[in-house]
Amino acid sequence: MRVYLPATLPLLTRWLALGAAELAGPAYAVTPSVREWYREGDEEELEHVAQVTAATGSVELLAEDAAAPRRRVVIAADVDDVAVSPTPAVNRAAVAISRSVPVTQWASALLDGPEAAPVVASAVAALARAALGDDDAQFALDDAAAVELGWYGVQELPHVLAGD
Repeated sequence: MRVYLPATLPLLTRWLALGAAELAGPAYAVTPSVREWYREGDEEELEHVAQVTAATGSVELLAEDAAAPRRRVVIAADVDDVAVSPTPAVNRAAVAISRSVPVTQWASALLDGPEAAPVVASAVAALARAALGDDDAQFALDDAAAVELGWYGVQELPHVLAGD
């Protein structure tokens, strides 16, 4: 199953050094709940929903790490179905993964470029207010979601991180 792992740049650096992603929170995927919610979507659209949800998960991780650069990171990985279980109480796309995800199972990475940092910083600052229903704060989150993440092959990640 293709899963999307939210991260931050420091977390990505740590995972690369460890050779695996160790998850502290949810990952995201095309779950039965996503399929039910978005019945008319094709597979590509459903995958996009999971990616965008993981990018929001990255914003949540950034809110917990004030020192992390304000850039979202999402790892796309292929994990055995038996290691993945939906957690719809968290989010319709949320899944729990029962073990770490080795770099060899990573398919690609999606990262914000440096130019996205101000928009992502606004989203991080607005996160708590958006959760309380503040429309202006939700607008900041929507602005960040509208910024396309850059696609990178896993083999490119050390070079991308060295440039930061």
